[in-house]
Order: sequence, then structure tokens, then C-alpha cells
Amino acid sequence: MAQITVAPGGSSGWHSHLGGAIIVVKQGSLTVFSAVGSTCETTTYSAGQAFIERPGEVDDVLNRGTTPYVLLVTFPRVPQGDSTRTDEPDPGTCAGI
Repeated sequence: MAQITVAPGGSSGWHSHLGGAIIVVKQGSLTVFSAVGSTCETTTYSAGQAFIERPGEVDDVLNRGTTPYVLLVTFPRVPQGDSTRTDEPDPGTCAGI
């Protein structure tokens, strides 16, 4: 499990997780932009909520709030020593973020 803190205005950058991710929002709020085919899905989560990123799903997570957000993240099915994330190019489906 990893604890990830992102300052206001910060971004995860476009990325995916080979084995997916299970995320609990410990503090603050965040907006997830998911590239789904040729569309962009946007969902906002706040403290006390949880969500998943499916294996191979391409997302960018932004802090649009005024305080840091803190996440507790579990990365299933990641072999020891392997990276928990893969940086991805901007898919171009979520213009303006």
C-alpha cells in the first residue's frame, strides 16, 4: 500500500496500472479523467470515498481543490520490484484539463 499526497493544482499525469489500483481517499478531493474510447469520463471523489482503476485504464487525476489530497492505494498483481504505474501519452480525449 502506498500513501500519495498531491498539492492543489497537481496532477498524476496520464498513466495506467498493469494490475489496476484500489484507491481510498483519506483527505481532500480529486477529479479523475478517464479516456474511454473516444470519450472522456470525469468523476470527482472526496474524503471517505473509494474507487478502482482497472488494469490498463488510462487516467489523469487532478487536484482542483484548495488543499492537498491524500490517497491510500493498493496495487494488486504487481510482481515485487516492478513498477506500479506506466506513464501514458495524453490520449487527446479530455481536452482542457
